[in-house]
Amino acid sequence: MIEVNLALIIWIQNLSDHCFETNTFYQTNLPNTCWLLPKMRNVPLKQQLTEYKSCLPTFLCVSGGQNVAVQPFSDEDASIDGLSLCSSFSDALSVADEGGEVVEEAAQEDFQYKLKVYIDSTLDKSAKTRQGALDGLKAAMATRILYEFISDRRTTIADSIERCLKKGKGEEQHAAASLACLLCIQLGSGIESEEVFKTLKPVFKNILLDGSANIQARQACATSLGLCTLVAEDDILDVYATMECFESLFTRSYVREDGSRPSLNPQTTLLHTNALLSWALLLTICTSSQVKAITHKHLPKLPRLLENDNVHMRIAAGETIALLFELARDTDPFEYEDWEPLCDKLNSLATDCNKHRAKTDKRKQRSVFRDVLKAVEEGEFQSETIRFSTERMTIDSWVRKRTYDAFREFVGSGMNYHLQANEFIRDVFELGPPMLVDSTTLKSMKVSRFERHLYNAAAFKARTKARSKFRDKRVDVGEF
Repeated sequence: MIEVNLALIIWIQNLSDHCFETNTFYQTNLPNTCWLLPKMRNVPLKQQLTEYKSCLPTFLCVSGGQNVAVQPFSDEDASIDGLSLCSSFSDALSVADEGGEVVEEAAQEDFQYKLKVYIDSTLDKSAKTRQGALDGLKAAMATRILYEFISDRRTTIADSIERCLKKGKGEEQHAAASLACLLCIQLGSGIESEEVFKTLKPVFKNILLDGSANIQARQACATSLGLCTLVAEDDILDVYATMECFESLFTRSYVREDGSRPSLNPQTTLLHTNALLSWALLLTICTSSQVKAITHKHLPKLPRLLENDNVHMRIAAGETIALLFELARDTDPFEYEDWEPLCDKLNSLATDCNKHRAKTDKRKQRSVFRDVLKAVEEGEFQSETIRFSTERMTIDSWVRKRTYDAFREFVGSGMNYHLQANEFIRDVFELGPPMLVDSTTLKSMKVSRFERHLYNAAAFKARTKARSKFRDKRVDVGEF
């Protein structure tokens, strides 16, 4: 005779009732259930459970299919602590919760172990291994918030980046420069990122201004130096000094006063384009007096870049002109002498149909310069809404657009996640502290597929009507 826990028998009875509804008894992971109710061959599951329920008051089915008589329980047995039905269920649930936490902790430990391996591998002798380690760290920082892990290792990572920038070549230097930006984005604006940037800024500038350095490395440093300065530079005078470095590059693409154009290869033009975009990014944090001085100095010359053969340079120049007009109008009453020639040039680019240019380049150029022309003539901006989780952010100015594009260039597909969880980026775009929304609330706020279809159809119709006003259908005749 085997004495059996009464609460356990009641537990089995309740589980068997549950199994009638879900038919998942044999998949349960709750303790003391699967071995107490072994399968019967050639007997349906419901019939097995019926047999078990009928025999529970007198017998208990144990492993091996033996039926053993059960002694009646005394009052003492029923009053033993921990034998109640509620405690049995609570123990099972706590075991399940603990199991989930253990799995999550194990996954987190495994992820951090991989990051440590990547950090160590940045010092490897093999260039291919270092490149893979840099790419792995970039992917991790772009898609997760790793402040606690990185803050304790920021000096080690910064030293690795400096080493790769100095001794690496081409793609490795490009990856190291991008990783420096992601590191500053993770650390945010504060002492920690300032320490990192003070280490890397001299290296960035040396590579950027060295004409004999790898052109890919110079292009990457032009972009990374701009964003790192925006995030981590604590002295506005140093910001102006960095802007002068960028000016020394992109002004070489200006059309000369005699009308002649400098002869530059496409890679050098891309370097000057990156320098111009970084210069425009830092322009968004300049004081009003500095903006006035820069407008007076560069606005008469920037339209010369609109004649560049490279579409990316033309677009960067157009967006920078629109940004300058927006900032100048916000400071003082603004007047521009060459208003009509500039508007005529922007209008020609907004309706460009030259056959020697690629169709994709022309489409992109037209779209951008329609907005630029509207900004110059009317001082308006075509707003855009960014959705992430349950929140929305509106890009309603050229300042905001230039800042958003700069962060998105490095974060990529992880931009929405950083907008949702990265406190520094949320502070930049004035989104407030991160919002915590549970899965149930998030699910209830989701729009049905049919409602999304109706919304997209209405938005498409409205967008088509709005764009048709700015299209000159005659310029597209014969293009296709």
